[in-house]
Amino acid sequence: MKSLNAIVEKLGRSQRGLLFTTDSVPPEQWRIKPGRERWSAGELIGHLILVERRILSGTDRLLQKPPQPRPFLKRFHIPLVVVEARLFRRKSPTPLDGQIFGEKDEMLAELRGVRERTLAFIEETKGRDLGRYWMPHPFIGTLTTYEWFEFIASHEIRHTKQMAEIAAALPKNITKLQK
Repeated sequence: MKSLNAIVEKLGRSQRGLLFTTDSVPPEQWRIKPGRERWSAGELIGHLILVERRILSGTDRLLQKPPQPRPFLKRFHIPLVVVEARLFRRKSPTPLDGQIFGEKDEMLAELRGVRERTLAFIEETKGRDLGRYWMPHPFIGTLTTYEWFEFIASHEIRHTKQMAEIAAALPKNITKLQK
C-alpha cells in the first residue's frame, strides 16, 4: 500500500494534469459532444464530481461503523494502473445527473471544491487506520479506504486522457488573416 502522503501527492498531480488538459477546451465548446455516444467536456467533469462525491460519502458512512474483516479473496483487485491505462472502456455505473452541469468555470470550481473536501476528510481521519475499512467497486474488486482515495486519482488520470481526446475531436475555430 502506498503511504497516505504519496496518495495525497497523486491526488494533487492528477487534478493538476486534468485542469491543464481542460484548458484546451474553450468555454463555448464545453457542452459539445465530439461524437455520438461520447461525452462532452462538461459531462466528463460532471462524472468526476459525482464519482468523487459518492466515494467520499460512502467512505464517511463506512467509518460510522466498526470495521468488518475482509475475506481473503476480497483482498485482490485489478491494479489501479489498469484504470489509468484506459485499455478497457466501461460504461459508468454512475448515471450522469443533468443538474450538475453548468458553465466551465463553475464546474471546475465545483471539482476543486470536491477535492478540497476529500483532502480535508483525509486530514481529519489520518489518525485512524482506514486500511481496515473496505467497499466493493463494481468493476475492479474490493478496495480499502486508502485504495479508494488512490482510485480517485487513477480515475482522474484515466479521464484526463479522455479529456485530451475530446479536445482533439472538437471543431477548431480558425480565424482568417486579413491582408
